[in-house]
Amino acid sequence: MAKQWKHAKKRKNGVFQVAGMLMITMAVSRVLGYARDMVMTGQFGMSADTDAYNAAFQIPDFFYYILVGGGLSAAFIPIFNNYIANKQEKDGWIVASTVLNTVLLCGAILIALGLIFAPQLVNLLVDFPEEGYELTVLLTRVMFAQCFLMCLSGISQGILHSYNRFASPALGSMLYNLAIIVVGIILGRYVGILGFTIGVVVGAFLNFAVQIPDLWRIGFRYQPVLDFHHPGVIQFFKLLGPVLLGLSVTHLNLFVTTNLGSQLGEGIITNLHLAQRLMQMPVGIFAIAIAVAVFPTMTSHAATGEMTLYRKDLSLGLRTIIFITVPSAVGLIALRVPVVRAMYMQGSVTMTNIEITATALLFYSLGLVGYSAQQLLNRGFYALQDTRSTVVINIISLVVNIVLSFILVIPLGYIGLPVAYSIAGLVSMLFLLIFLRQKVGSIDGQTVALSMVKTLIAAIVMGLAVGGFAYWSEQAWDMANKSLQVLQVVVGIALGAGVYGLLALVLKMEEIEMVLKVLHKKRRRNAR
Repeated sequence: MAKQWKHAKKRKNGVFQVAGMLMITMAVSRVLGYARDMVMTGQFGMSADTDAYNAAFQIPDFFYYILVGGGLSAAFIPIFNNYIANKQEKDGWIVASTVLNTVLLCGAILIALGLIFAPQLVNLLVDFPEEGYELTVLLTRVMFAQCFLMCLSGISQGILHSYNRFASPALGSMLYNLAIIVVGIILGRYVGILGFTIGVVVGAFLNFAVQIPDLWRIGFRYQPVLDFHHPGVIQFFKLLGPVLLGLSVTHLNLFVTTNLGSQLGEGIITNLHLAQRLMQMPVGIFAIAIAVAVFPTMTSHAATGEMTLYRKDLSLGLRTIIFITVPSAVGLIALRVPVVRAMYMQGSVTMTNIEITATALLFYSLGLVGYSAQQLLNRGFYALQDTRSTVVINIISLVVNIVLSFILVIPLGYIGLPVAYSIAGLVSMLFLLIFLRQKVGSIDGQTVALSMVKTLIAAIVMGLAVGGFAYWSEQAWDMANKSLQVLQVVVGIALGAGVYGLLALVLKMEEIEMVLKVLHKKRRRNAR
């Protein structure tokens, strides 16, 4: 019994340590991503050029996510991990090589078709005037080069994650954003927004290249094979089919938002894109980091039939995500205008742009917990090699989002789109929880519910404190000063973190105690 307790404790600390490392690297990557947006909007404003750039991302991104982005994590990692866990690496490399070769062949064909039919695809996606339409077609074609490179990095990332190698993929994402900024600044003065698009291709190359040394270290054994009769490959494609359908459904949500936004006026697509990216910051830094850290452990426990440990992994991950993202949502709502203003109020950006983006951020933030929890709950199904359930739930979410988008955009204008998006995210989270509980039994629901109640209490008090500070500083400070804009955000975040952390300790929440223990151990190791 004591041995099991020590094992569970060590497992918890290990997950938090990996998640902590990922949070730091993802935070740096996100900061660079927002720096990229700040540089771009400062130079081009929230205009037809930036609308074209953001729209041009959609179609190549759709191909990438279908080929690798979600399909790999859902279908490949559990199978590859199963071979590694059972000491069958030879079979694992046959599966990996077959998947890699298949993706590259299919990718080359799809990208060639995308280059040829880019005008028709863009015409379906947006309703731009002629000049904006032609620019979007050009940028879309350039983006397809990024798609091929991201397929390579996505596959290598999946292999490295199976070996619990997280550092080089995380570094790759930082280099990706850094390259866009540097190349965009250098070329932007000569070729306009196309310079940032070329930067995307350079960044995608660096993202893959930095992972190659780690692939070499783990003994990656590429084979020029297409063994479609291998049991692991057969199982991969059985799992992949539902995932492709589910990912197609998910991206239709983005296409609907982009299409409707393109009809609401110049700059609206950029306003919505920036607001959604800000909402996604806690998802990318915290939720994905936690889910990625927990996923290999969940997969190993599911593969070896240790379902009690699997449920503990799931419960711990879910409680931690809720613990972090609920106050993040409240904080974004309380500081929505200061955050957007501090980041984007420069160059050609107007206060009207800031107010539109901040209002969209408010309504996007309402769905933050839903989209954060999805990162873990989806992987909960993938660890069990069940991809069909998530497809059903994705379709439900799609229907909710599309129907509400068309209904709400009429009376609410652009606000209707983030409202629909948030409701769809919360509905998806609810159905994921219901389906997963039916599949694996209790996931310690009482503990999760108690943690949620404590989290809400602490977050509401924190929100009142931060909102009060934001109101006071608006009256007392000269908010036309950029330094004071940044100071307002920094002080607001520090105040919120301090109030929330103190209340979490007072309420004796396990999540804050576990994080503090892990941080204390890391400091002691560094001191040695």
